[in-house]
Amino acid sequence: MKKDNKILTISKSFAIRIIRLFQFLQNEKKEFVLSKQILRSGTSIGANVRESEHANSVDDFIYKLSISLKESNETEYWLELLYETDYINEKQFQSLISDNKEITATLIKIIKTTKSRRNSTKEAK
Repeated sequence: MKKDNKILTISKSFAIRIIRLFQFLQNEKKEFVLSKQILRSGTSIGANVRESEHANSVDDFIYKLSISLKESNETEYWLELLYETDYINEKQFQSLISDNKEITATLIKIIKTTKSRRNSTKEAK
């Protein structure tokens, strides 16, 4: 990975955990529908964060991170369903949901800070 960038690091680590969860659900639990949903949303978070690195504008950067935020929210939903239907245990759920909440909080902070800076720049002109 390039420079030390918290959101890039944690979203990629989370994606790897989600891929391993997907493998577990498919191989051990023989669960094939929810596992694909969480694989898609859980890995999309980091993919959109990565895309934001080369955004065409500040608005594009905010847009890409906003998509990541939506995917993080969706991932939380799939984790809740997997837990509440006994595909994952409480320890697995708490660990994954904690990581996802950290990503969500980080994304919100970056988006708010970026919007604030963008607005300050517009007001200064």
